Amino acid sequence: MSEVIAVYDAAGRRTGAAERATVYERGLWHASAGVLVRSRDGERIYVHRRTETKAVFAGMHDCLAGGVLGPEEDPAEAAVRELSEELGVTLGPGDEPPAPLGHVAWDGRWAGRPMRCHVFAYEVRHDGPFRHQPEEVADGWWWTDAELLAHLADPKWPFVPDTRVLIPEMLRAAH
Repeated sequence: MSEVIAVYDAAGRRTGAAERATVYERGLWHASAGVLVRSRDGERIYVHRRTETKAVFAGMHDCLAGGVLGPEEDPAEAAVRELSEELGVTLGPGDEPPAPLGHVAWDGRWAGRPMRCHVFAYEVRHDGPFRHQPEEVADGWWWTDAELLAHLADPKWPFVPDTRVLIPEMLRAAH
């Protein structure tokens, strides 16, 4: 049996749970939580490249450490879990909790099938160090907002498509 994840409706309401393989095969709405890591001075964003072995969006770049929500998981809790799992960042008593950045409902395609996901995004301020989970993150580096936006403007740059929809609007709103 594969991992069971939360299933949502198009409006963003949790409706149940199903095996991840079934969700992907049938193009069911589900949810993910992602965390944008911004340097403490606010000048840089941590960008990473996914491994070639990831089941979804393999080898693509992203600036959200994230993953799908479990059946009863809260998006903010999932964001903290994913930050720790993927980038090795554990928030301590002196750290601010993840701040909500926004939500996007992404209705796209992946591997010839529909992919429908509600992405709940958060931001933390952190300067590292980072410890990449080797199964998920191949490499990582810092970019300014302008550098990230310039890359996102290139449709040929391999970037995770749901994050590509969310991030430019979010960065423009922050300035």
